[in-house]
Amino acid sequence: MSQVTVVPCKYKTGRVLGQGTYAIVKEAQHIETGELFAVKIINKKLMQGRENMVRNEIMVLKKISQGHRNILTLHDYFETMNNLYLVTDLALGGELFDRICAKGSYYENDAAHLIKTITEAVAYLHQNGIVHRDLKPENLLFITSDENSNLLIADFGLSRIIDSENFYFLTTTCGTPGYMAPEIFKKSGHGKPVDLWAIGVITYFLLCGYTPFDKEDSQEEMQAILRADYRFEPPEYWEGISPQAKDFIKKLLVVDPSQRLTAEQALQHVWLQEPLPSPIGVNFDLLPNVRTNFDARKTFKKAVDTVRVINTFRNNSLNLANLKKEADESVDNVLQYPEH
Repeated sequence: MSQVTVVPCKYKTGRVLGQGTYAIVKEAQHIETGELFAVKIINKKLMQGRENMVRNEIMVLKKISQGHRNILTLHDYFETMNNLYLVTDLALGGELFDRICAKGSYYENDAAHLIKTITEAVAYLHQNGIVHRDLKPENLLFITSDENSNLLIADFGLSRIIDSENFYFLTTTCGTPGYMAPEIFKKSGHGKPVDLWAIGVITYFLLCGYTPFDKEDSQEEMQAILRADYRFEPPEYWEGISPQAKDFIKKLLVVDPSQRLTAEQALQHVWLQEPLPSPIGVNFDLLPNVRTNFDARKTFKKAVDTVRVINTFRNNSLNLANLKKEADESVDNVLQYPEH
């Protein structure tokens, strides 16, 4: 069997664009063409001996990502001793919710249109045997700041690259538990229905600016999720929302995954077929309430996240602080593995 070789890297990495639950994202430039990309840096310690399997997975993800306009395209990947680098489109249009808050107005049919786009992309992933497992507003990005820019789902397939125990630990400890389905907490499965639960939470969030299981303490939040304990409250935020939108959410936030709508069934739901007018007038603008709730939540969440991350660094056997440090390595030379 031929040996691993060291070759010059085709990309030059630049500034840090963001830091997610499992990875650091940097800007990258293709040395020959000058084209700009984003590169997601995942530490190999998270893979725990699955590296060979991961290379095959990446080939599958690359092919699937190129088949739908609302999936962030995976163009390339390379490796060093410490890290795996996934080269994707550079999405500079910002996150979904920031885009909504910057608008002049925002109506229920705008939310329905966004949810339909997300559900169509998820249906495509499911048809190709991929479960996202970490759908949340931060993974919904616009490619450019143009008004008609495509909305893209990012980070799909990471659950197939990262060791499942590490994925669970990172998602529940540093991730966004508010979007996670009950069966993930119960460790009783994580099939396609988990993505539909997340779509239910995102829909609720897009209509009012806070999540259905929003609690001050993550233990309380988890208990509420396990029971699907939520309400359309306070009434002043929900009186302008159609019964069809509420029905759509109710059919997704179901504890038993076998009773949840599938992606195909969700696309057939009346709310996504023809968004209906608000009970208190077709032009009921959701933006003032949504913006107020979102801004308040963002400030609180930032403080909580800081404490959570500090505690995670202290307690985690993976030593996340070191993983982040290793992402700052030089990538002048990379490893090249023999083709299988």
